[in-house]
Amino acid sequence: MHQWGEARMNLQTPLRRARGLGSAKSGTKHWWAQRVTAVALIPLTIWFVIAMITATGNDYNDARQFIGNPINAVLFILLIGATFHHAQLGLQVVIEDYVHNKPMEIGLLIITKGTVIILGVSAIFAVISITFGGA
Repeated sequence: MHQWGEARMNLQTPLRRARGLGSAKSGTKHWWAQRVTAVALIPLTIWFVIAMITATGNDYNDARQFIGNPINAVLFILLIGATFHHAQLGLQVVIEDYVHNKPMEIGLLIITKGTVIILGVSAIFAVISITFGGA
């Protein structure tokens, strides 16, 4: 009788064994966000590299004028947002895959997300400040 119960347990389908292990859908949004930010970074990075090559040798006032241009300011903000979001998503995957101590994993995820938010908001604030005539 005992052997029959064990054999029955081994005959469960993979779907049956996976039930209760969480949703497979949660990773899909993360995967798509990584891909979308990666694709967005391609033209934004090309624009940034060309802009920096073009701006080589310019003085401080020329740089302020360039960043102050509304189109350039929007592109800078998009570049900053996509870069920091993409970085946070990538670091999250690394932490989740390689940190096996749950409290440390949670702590590192909080620190990573907080750092990305602080740096991203600071960079966006700098662009907005320059655009609207601040320091």
